[in-house]
Amino acid sequence: MSRRIFTRRAHVSRPEGASARPVRSSVFCAAAITSALLLPGAALRAQTRADSARADSAARKIEGVTVQAIRAGSTAPISQKTIERAALTQRHFGQDVPMLLVNAAPSLVAHTETGTQWGYSYLRLRGLDQTRINITIDGVPLNDMEDQVLYFANFADLLSNVQSVQVQRGVGTSTAGTASYAGSINFETVPVARQKAGGDVQFQLGSFGAQRATASFNTGLTGSKFAAYGRVSALRTNGYRDHSGVMGRSAFLGAGWFGEKNIVKLTTLVGLLADTLSYVGGTREQLAKNWRFNPLAPDERDKFGQQMVSLAWSRALANGGSLNTTVYRNSARGNYDYFELPDRYRFNLAHTWYGVTSVYNVERGALTINTGVNANTYQRAHRGYFQPETELYDNTGHKQDASGFVKLSYVAGKATWFTDLQGRWARFRYAPSENAGIDERGIDWMFFNPKAGVTYALGRGLSAYTSYGITSREPARNDLFGGEDDLNAGNVVAFGDFTRVKPEQLRDFEAGINLTRRTFDVAANVYSMDFRNDIARIGAPTASGAILRRNVGSSYRRGLEVDWAYRGIDRVVLAGNATWSTNRIQQFTDSSRGTPVVRRNVEPLLTPRFLSAHRIEVTPVQRLMVGLEGRYQSRAFLDNTSSPDRVLPDYYTLDATARLNLGRTTFTLRGQNLGDTRKFGSGAVSSSGRVRYFILPARALFLTAAYDF
Repeated sequence: MSRRIFTRRAHVSRPEGASARPVRSSVFCAAAITSALLLPGAALRAQTRADSARADSAARKIEGVTVQAIRAGSTAPISQKTIERAALTQRHFGQDVPMLLVNAAPSLVAHTETGTQWGYSYLRLRGLDQTRINITIDGVPLNDMEDQVLYFANFADLLSNVQSVQVQRGVGTSTAGTASYAGSINFETVPVARQKAGGDVQFQLGSFGAQRATASFNTGLTGSKFAAYGRVSALRTNGYRDHSGVMGRSAFLGAGWFGEKNIVKLTTLVGLLADTLSYVGGTREQLAKNWRFNPLAPDERDKFGQQMVSLAWSRALANGGSLNTTVYRNSARGNYDYFELPDRYRFNLAHTWYGVTSVYNVERGALTINTGVNANTYQRAHRGYFQPETELYDNTGHKQDASGFVKLSYVAGKATWFTDLQGRWARFRYAPSENAGIDERGIDWMFFNPKAGVTYALGRGLSAYTSYGITSREPARNDLFGGEDDLNAGNVVAFGDFTRVKPEQLRDFEAGINLTRRTFDVAANVYSMDFRNDIARIGAPTASGAILRRNVGSSYRRGLEVDWAYRGIDRVVLAGNATWSTNRIQQFTDSSRGTPVVRRNVEPLLTPRFLSAHRIEVTPVQRLMVGLEGRYQSRAFLDNTSSPDRVLPDYYTLDATARLNLGRTTFTLRGQNLGDTRKFGSGAVSSSGRVRYFILPARALFLTAAYDF
């Protein structure tokens, strides 16, 4: 069998209708993940009060130095939403992160492969995929450096450890790591330093064999200024689709010394993910016969182990400023299978990733200055095998990244002026297999990303803002290789050199208002995102069946976003968000079906025109809360042709929560998709034109018991 055939059959070349998932990378958490109690009702309010008291302490302020530098403050002219711990706790029952966030902020779309809330899940922001969303945790970048993607499934029960999440839409503020192209998501973990010792235990059972158990402990801040915290979590599900089970394990241990002006904190996190693969959807004909249909074989599996350690030093300075420097190391290794019976293949990925990030914050009267630098070095080995032992290839991708930013905020009367300047350098180098027949090659990119805006206080609790920013994103490895995992003499002509795909550029205009009153909050904004050289899957098919990525000359996404909450009725909260948008690719030459076709004024794929999430929470008695949460998503296209036969239909789903607090013990019942809506969360079109769909998570119930000690 020739090398070309071997390469064609690799999993990364994608069978027909496969998910638009980049090559399976094993990016891992690169920051301190700590945890706290996950209790509602009175226990949650008591914990919130304690957390607030600690937030005023010197230790808590120093712990938040990095987050303060990269997050948008309340007066920044940025379209943003911060989801605090109480809201996270309200929604969390161990599901993968995108499935929780999708209703919590405007313009988010998510789906899973398994038909449940666990396993591989994917998030899109304003119609743009995860490779274009910058993701950090406590200021440390999480996006894989080669393919710029993060797989949340690697982090079992991650949100048990999160204090807050900020979602910035558009170019946002400068951060570390990959470009904030569609926006950014920043996780802030709960602080390790706590006043009192304690912990919690939780057990959960649910539909489709779902089980989750998690337990934590914390020492409290001792007289010697030492504190430690640990958590273990385990979850599993059989999956709803045929043979799509998932198993996740994670363990965290954090320890630190917390002085009045200095903190030294060590963080270690290990995780394991194993699942039966379900990354290919079903055609309408297949799903009509079996709604749970999964075309992959029951013994096609995926297993990755991951480890992280970080060491952070933070200091409060005499001039009122603060400084934090964190060094970290990530490593991961795992295998996944691909069968084209009778042939069987196995692919291995293994990476190591070293980085350092440092930030400095200072306030001088009306002027606030935030500065930061970040540098990474990364390498990942890609290996393919014809089972059991015949090696097909062994290549390595190397990536280095360095960036620095300066943010200035100046208050002049009722106006707060804001400017943000970032410089970024990235380099990708490819070391081919020894028998590939090609030489090593590489490419460098340099970017300058300026942003500026103003927020104006119009009155009590009312402000307006406007901003304009430019950012650029380099192609990912998948963009350069057209989805292939090995570059060699047999396919290098099709891909050309690394300049075939140019960097993308976004020019983003945002304007909005924020209104806060005792009984309600409203945030509304308009945006205009204009793209140059947007990278899309529109090129000609290669000999292996992959579709080349190419640049689209000009496209735009424009819309209105609204986020609101009303508390004017006793014991009732009404809230929701909505997005209306118009999105167009103005003109491009589409060669994905072989014959070039000029297309004009088409809608970009997987970008619904209208999204809405809404909820009602009722507390009839102090110990009981009942809530309903609905979501509507309008139809979207599955490729960039606006073809009526390649449409993701609209859908509506309804979820419910009931929570009973009995002192230290809490019971939570969660119902998902109560109407058992049988529609699709996403889909894909293969190079041969076959349309495959991923079904929405099916109707399910989950019962969680939690005990605080």
